[in-house]
Amino acid sequence: MGNIDCEIYISQLVTFFENNPNDLMTLIGEVQKEEFYNALQNQCEKNSKSGDHIITKEQMINIVLSLKIPELTEESVESYIQTTKWGDINLN
Repeated sequence: MGNIDCEIYISQLVTFFENNPNDLMTLIGEVQKEEFYNALQNQCEKNSKSGDHIITKEQMINIVLSLKIPELTEESVESYIQTTKWGDINLN
């Protein structure tokens, strides 16, 4: 990483999760923690280009979902929703 703010921020996140492994397992489950940390690092670097390096709650959720369900795309989600004259129906 080139940005010192990102380095400090990611270091603090990693330290928190290493000191609280139960919280990490609750959040990511069976996902490899190194993959998770790398995804956090990438998101932090993307955020720092637009100003603030802090990872939002929504971004954290999206990272976890992308690691747990890598094949999940917007198209696959939309294919389960059918629009009718009475409203949207979720096909499951």
